[in-house]
Amino acid sequence: MGGGGGDDDDDEQHQHRKGKRKVDGLAVREGVEFYSNGDCYEGEFHRARCSGSGVYNFFGKGKYEGDWVDGKYDGYGIESWARGSRYRGQYRQGLRHGHGVYRFYSGDCYAGEWAAGQSHGIGAQTCSDGSSYAGEFKGGVKHGLGCYHFRNGDRYSGEYFADRIHGFGVYSFANGHCYEGSWHEGKKQGLGMYTFRNGDRRSGEWDAGALKNPLPLSDQAVQRAVLAAQRAADNAFHLPRVEEQVNRAVMAANRAATAARVAAIKAVQNRIDGKFCHTEV
Repeated sequence: MGGGGGDDDDDEQHQHRKGKRKVDGLAVREGVEFYSNGDCYEGEFHRARCSGSGVYNFFGKGKYEGDWVDGKYDGYGIESWARGSRYRGQYRQGLRHGHGVYRFYSGDCYAGEWAAGQSHGIGAQTCSDGSSYAGEFKGGVKHGLGCYHFRNGDRYSGEYFADRIHGFGVYSFANGHCYEGSWHEGKKQGLGMYTFRNGDRRSGEWDAGALKNPLPLSDQAVQRAVLAAQRAADNAFHLPRVEEQVNRAVMAANRAATAARVAAIKAVQNRIDGKFCHTEV
């Protein structure tokens, strides 16, 4: 990720590209800097680094508009890419962190919590094929509790592990059938109960999606597994909502991007007007 000019030694090399103004008694640089790979930064500098508000243009790929601290995205901003993907939200030390929305060029979208550049925490994912997931994420994948609506009308509510249905949960089929019980890596595994739409039930021990050892519905181990699945489904459905925090982050990102564009315009104007600076701030 591009930043400012780098060390003080670099400052002398790039000083002809930067302008300076005074804000509340502090010298803040507004200028333009070009990089050997074709990228360009227009905005505010501090100690020879991108700091404050500014726009970084990735040559032929996209741009970032928003807040900077010490040469890294930090605060709020907007990333836009040539193929159409866009992120609006919070950053910390150059990575998406906090709350934000990422809309992919494919039509998929994730809105929720982020950590260290990945979806992490509570969020909602919608896909262009009509499927959707709302729940917990860890390290960029579904992990914890969540509710998934499949494009064919099936629904699952319960536990996930490393992006797979795993643990206890309730799977409701579009045809009216339902399974409540234990899962392992996306398949019915362990104790559980399958209810057909006509009311018939099959319960017992499942293996790789098939009923291996039928047990009566009155079996206590089966009942405990069914209750665990129902609790997990209920907990997944009642997870905290983060829409309000996400909306606030998006509005802050829009404001930061606007401020960055203003700073970029001033930086370009400084360059046109020949307002160059030799002062190290």
